[in-house]
Amino acid sequence: MLRRVILPLIFGIGGFAVLMGLGLWQLQRLAWKEGVLAEIDARIGSAPVALPAAPDAAADRYLPVVVRGVFDGTELRVLASSRDTGAAYRMIAAFDTDDGRRVLIDRGLLPVETPPVPIAGQAATVVGNLHWPDEIDSYTPPPDLSANLWFARDVPAMAEALGTEPVLVIARTIDGPDLAAQPLPVDTRDIPNNHLGYAVQWFGMALVWAGMTVFLLWRIRRRTN
Repeated sequence: MLRRVILPLIFGIGGFAVLMGLGLWQLQRLAWKEGVLAEIDARIGSAPVALPAAPDAAADRYLPVVVRGVFDGTELRVLASSRDTGAAYRMIAAFDTDDGRRVLIDRGLLPVETPPVPIAGQAATVVGNLHWPDEIDSYTPPPDLSANLWFARDVPAMAEALGTEPVLVIARTIDGPDLAAQPLPVDTRDIPNNHLGYAVQWFGMALVWAGMTVFLLWRIRRRTN
């Protein structure tokens, strides 16, 4: 009987060990990801600084900044939605800073049924975070330029369309006139963190594997007897 069970037993123990190891690895990844998210949250909420001379998409992602200047009135609409507003547009506006630069400001969400407020010549102080959203994939439609409607935030393309630097400040607060749109500050809620779910799946598979191994050994023993 020992010869008949030794191979299934080795196979069962080995498979169980591998699946448990994958589950533990996902728990380690979970701890790492939570640390990364905590660092990003801390950076997002830190004191704003002046806009860097040459912002870098990697080094300056989520950097809190403050810019002062004037909206020139040109802006883009990016189709979006939220739990509070439903269907809405993200309003991406060109902003001429007091120190002679021209950048993009994500002013926030404007419900589709709400008419936009004229913003040309409106002076404002914007506190927000630099961001280069990764929203483009093979399924993203190209922008409908005739309707001024975009389907994702593509910083280089939007900057080219509005004649600005490829720099996007997602507004946290806008100190100035009421511009209708509701700021939607950057946060970590949209950064995926599925490692706990993966760990549960691997541990569940390990238990199933162990159960199947026990059942197989029982069947072998029964046939032998």
